[in-house]
Amino acid sequence: MAGADAERKRAAPPPWLLSGLRPQPTPIPWAAVVRASVALAAPLAVGFAVDRPTYGALVSMGALSGVIGDTADAYRMRILNIAVPQLFGALGMMLGTFVFDTGWAAVAVLTVIALVSGMMSTIGAVASVSGLLLLLNSVVGAGLPMPDPWWVAPLLLTLGGLVVLVLTLLAWPLRGKLPERVAVAGTYRAIADLLAAAGTPAYEERRQDVTQSLNASYDLVLARRARYHGRSASMVRLLSQLNVVIPLVEAAPAVHLSRRPLPGLIPAAVRGLADDVEQSRSGAPVLDLPDPESPATRAVDSALRHAAAVVHKAEPDPYNVDDRLGRPAALGVRIRRATRSVLFSGTSWRYGLRLALCIGLAQALTSLIDVERSYWVALTVTFVLKPDFGSVFSRAVLRAVGTAAGLVIAAPVLAEVPIGWWDVPVMVVLAALIPALTAKGYAFQTAAITPVILLLSDLLNHQGIALVQPRLLDSLIGCAIVLVAGYLLWPESWHTRIGSRLADAVTDIADYVACAFDGLDADQAERVRARRRLYRDLSAVRSEFQRALTEPPPVGARAAAWWPLVVAVERIVDATTAARVRINHGAAEPRADEVAAIEQHLRELSEGLRSSEELVEVRAELPVDEDSVLEPLRQEVAAARAIASPQP
Repeated sequence: MAGADAERKRAAPPPWLLSGLRPQPTPIPWAAVVRASVALAAPLAVGFAVDRPTYGALVSMGALSGVIGDTADAYRMRILNIAVPQLFGALGMMLGTFVFDTGWAAVAVLTVIALVSGMMSTIGAVASVSGLLLLLNSVVGAGLPMPDPWWVAPLLLTLGGLVVLVLTLLAWPLRGKLPERVAVAGTYRAIADLLAAAGTPAYEERRQDVTQSLNASYDLVLARRARYHGRSASMVRLLSQLNVVIPLVEAAPAVHLSRRPLPGLIPAAVRGLADDVEQSRSGAPVLDLPDPESPATRAVDSALRHAAAVVHKAEPDPYNVDDRLGRPAALGVRIRRATRSVLFSGTSWRYGLRLALCIGLAQALTSLIDVERSYWVALTVTFVLKPDFGSVFSRAVLRAVGTAAGLVIAAPVLAEVPIGWWDVPVMVVLAALIPALTAKGYAFQTAAITPVILLLSDLLNHQGIALVQPRLLDSLIGCAIVLVAGYLLWPESWHTRIGSRLADAVTDIADYVACAFDGLDADQAERVRARRRLYRDLSAVRSEFQRALTEPPPVGARAAAWWPLVVAVERIVDATTAARVRINHGAAEPRADEVAAIEQHLRELSEGLRSSEELVEVRAELPVDEDSVLEPLRQEVAAARAIASPQP
């Protein structure tokens, strides 16, 4: 029996693959489903009606790019996420059309475009999607015949993106300010869940939810306020409501470390404030709170009463609203910073060169070797080799799996549905699958997009069922190119220095400890900003580790070994915040030598982590003073150092 179990275990797929094939438990975005169906099917119907099916297919192709890029919540951000990438996509189609069927010229031009696209992708989310569409449409334009004159295809693609944009903005007059309010209210509810979980094992997961919610809310509100330069009363009020929850977040670690759950009235009061934020209510707040019994509960009580007053204040002072993460810089300043970062960043150049190498190889195979190939090889490389979309290795494997599943869907459509009006209802169904399956995982997204692209390609080159087998082979070749030229040839991919990323975070924590206990006259706002930046950075570190966990051995196994230390480092930040809260509510300030000792131990831990890819031995002894406010922090630092000193 044991032998049979071992045999089944050996035959089972590896965990990193199973994690990618397991659908995420996310709800279906029905509005996006309807929008995708209309945006992709309506252009086909118009194209058939005017006897220009090729034109309709190109408009639908542009709409597909818009559907994929429509990932933001706030309407102004959605305009940027859809419109800006569409302009780069039109430029890419124009450049690709110019080098269609030109052999070496196509290889050279697409390689340069890939370099630019890869470097752009390191700037930010909008630039990443813009770089993707720039390269994607260049590949399509260089691989498929487009209608004359040269400007028709770029214009039709842009028109498709505008169709998605118009459909997206139809509800703006009714919901223009709702996404920001919903985001801030969601942050209040996440904090209510955090307070309810204080003192229980669920606290760590709830704290991660709060960090992500705060990041998203600040990004939405500050991005919109930057446009108004602080003049919008509604944005000033939302920002003040968001800022005022920070003391509640800071008080939560103190409650958790006390191991005494809060009365249910407190989380309920925070959820009531969330409803007030979402409904934009004002007036005198009504709170029914129990009497505080400790410094931690006094901190919660004080923060909650102040939050209630600010939430219900109809017109907060616009000159007394501190942006806890700092106001976004002016657009010109951000453009100059991004340009310098791209041109002088080693990471930017490495990724650009990696993508250029893979696209050059794929396009050379397509353009120069006398074997029937297609743009699909380079298309596969483009989709797989994205740095901000997770593990390259697992994406290559999942791309192959998803493409095979998509071809199973596409085969009967291409074989049985003749080109014509029947393509419209088929597209209604296939397009709806894209937003419905995208949130489930990369393999599911690939399976949904593949039949749509094949159907649109068939309207351009009329190959029918003959498209299926070559596209599967092309996808496998593209994945193989990525695995060899984009993964194995770059040691940083499979030999990731996980410790260095965590070491940077520990160094930042040491700086935060020095800032948190440098006296009562220190800048309180700067402390808050430092803590928020630290939690945001730790969230990015956690995401990087979770990405590494999806890699095959040895990277995945190494990340799993380091994971307890990631959690321990996060607990150090919580303990630091809790100590600061206790001091603010009556506890004695720690001595300077105590703070210096903890800071020194953190820096020693950072240096040890940075020096090796394996967990290293470090000193774990810390002086014990049970009367000191820093004692819980000492214990967390000692625990982290013990984890970093594995036993033989």
